[in-house]
Amino acid sequence: ALAAWRMLGPRRPAPPPAAPAAPGPAPAPSPTRSLAVGAALGLATGLLGVGGGFLAVPALVSLLALPMTEAVATSLLVIGANSLAALVPRLGSAGHVPWTVVGPFAAAAILGAWDGKRLAARLGGRTLQRVFAAALLSVATLMLADAILH
Repeated sequence: ALAAWRMLGPRRPAPPPAAPAAPGPAPAPSPTRSLAVGAALGLATGLLGVGGGFLAVPALVSLLALPMTEAVATSLLVIGANSLAALVPRLGSAGHVPWTVVGPFAAAAILGAWDGKRLAARLGGRTLQRVFAAALLSVATLMLADAILH
């Protein structure tokens, strides 16, 4: 919820550069910092059983200073790699897979992802960040209500 609140707030002005900035992309975060943030995200995912974009995107934006569009793309790539890494050892040992659920669920999710990408392309990075933050706050509110009521 704190990450979402920070994402909704006004942008903090960037500190003035010490020297004129060269044209081109901003420098990437250090591999050490990326490793530390990734390890913390992995720990939270393993401990809480949640993760994916709802933790990765705020971490990439807030802690590694990636622009929203890069954070989303990076998060999707990491989620795909993690999913594959988790799936491979479970192949053959998962028991019965309800393909009548998996097929339509996966197909609808893929179509939804394509539609979402088209919509995201129409929104600016800041608007996309605010929409994501609002969704994150909504989920946090529902989780809090569920924890209090049950």
